Amino acid sequence: MQGVYHGDPKGNDSVAVKAYDAGVREGAFGLLLNSVVLGISSFLLEPMCQRMGARLVWAMSNFIVFACMAGTAIISLVSVNKYITEGIQHAIGENRAIKIASLVIFALLGFPLSITYSVPFSITADLTADTGGGQGLAIGVLNLAIVIPQMIVSLGAGPWDALFSGGNIPAFVLAPLFALAAGVTATLKLPNLSSGSFKSSGFHFG
Repeated sequence: MQGVYHGDPKGNDSVAVKAYDAGVREGAFGLLLNSVVLGISSFLLEPMCQRMGARLVWAMSNFIVFACMAGTAIISLVSVNKYITEGIQHAIGENRAIKIASLVIFALLGFPLSITYSVPFSITADLTADTGGGQGLAIGVLNLAIVIPQMIVSLGAGPWDALFSGGNIPAFVLAPLFALAAGVTATLKLPNLSSGSFKSSGFHFG
């Protein structure tokens, strides 16, 4: 929410501190919405994968991330321009449409996140089911494929943003490009699986 509220927790101006506090609260609420959507979506994954196929569901999640991150970049750019022209009072009072759009994107990202947490692992387990004990290794490699890019982004986002005079917009612009590439790759390269291959782990008691 820094790109929307433009606050400063160490600012001498009480307005800047107020804007920062408001951004933290709205960001926490956005994460709550994200978790709610993620939880609801998790119940829909099995019927979606059985109807559309796990490959298309996985690819679709990347295209949704592409749209959401592109929206994030646009929202941030609009908010920064308004902040420059209208000052921080705009950030804490008048940009209601920008704030609502940010929360909507927060919530929508819960859906592809629910797919990321389950579908890739299900596909990997299904593809390696007949390899004679190779599922554990395959899942480990998949985890590395998730963690290593996260580390690269964590270490590289700051210097990347610094190349463009700071701010998060450069990283927000780069993110949808990677998501789009991932969606296209998933569509073209992932193998076709039977519609009934995805099985939810469901609830287990006892």
